[in-house]
Amino acid sequence: MSAPLATRPVKPRSAWKTVVAFAIVAVITVWAGIGVGADLGDIIDNWGNATGKLVQLMQPDYWFFPETVDAILETLQMAVIATAIGAAVSFPLSFAASHVTNPNRPLLTVVRGIMNVVRAVPDLLYAAVLVAVVGTGALSGILALIVFNVGIIVKLVSEALDSVDRGPQEAALAAGGTWIAADRSAVAPQIFPAFVSQSLYTLELNVRASAVIGLVGAGGLGMLIDNVRTFYKYHQLSLIILEILVIVLALELISSWARRKLVG
Repeated sequence: MSAPLATRPVKPRSAWKTVVAFAIVAVITVWAGIGVGADLGDIIDNWGNATGKLVQLMQPDYWFFPETVDAILETLQMAVIATAIGAAVSFPLSFAASHVTNPNRPLLTVVRGIMNVVRAVPDLLYAAVLVAVVGTGALSGILALIVFNVGIIVKLVSEALDSVDRGPQEAALAAGGTWIAADRSAVAPQIFPAFVSQSLYTLELNVRASAVIGLVGAGGLGMLIDNVRTFYKYHQLSLIILEILVIVLALELISSWARRKLVG
């Protein structure tokens, strides 16, 4: 007697779940649009004004480039300084914010709570407050970027620490080593590539962020953007946007190469 043929399992019907999910998202989106007073008619009515501005943005004023060199250099300097200091501060804080490397639960809770508050505040708000404290210019921008960097790097690196192989650490502790010694010798080498990668990624973010925080007087290209925008010089604004794009792409290529060399 031949064995019965195996039957293919019935594919569960989940199409209705997808439809329900899309319907829920659509309802929430419409509700949010009504709540903020979004009106597509305004976009249609004012499209003529936007067309003229877009045409100007497509025609960069390259003769304006010499006026942007100092702002570009200041932006890069701000990004490098903020990344270096932010990474140096974030490295030990990342170990204090991970339950794998910090056995002191009260300290762990305090550090994580502070980092949650740091990340909750937008970088633009940090810049606005620091401009009021230390004045306009690069210093307030650097300080704002440092705080911004610490919140990002500690979050990402501490999460990477939570998933490391604890075998070497447990062996170091069993041999009589302290927690600090075990973290330094057994955990730090594992996490260092991720730390380098996140620091390089933060450097890219700093260039973008500096163009935004400068709108409140925190130095860099952002201050130049604010000045140009105030006088509706869209041809010059177009050149600045193009320069930011080139800088970000160049930094992305450099950081990708550095990651391959340093991280492996």
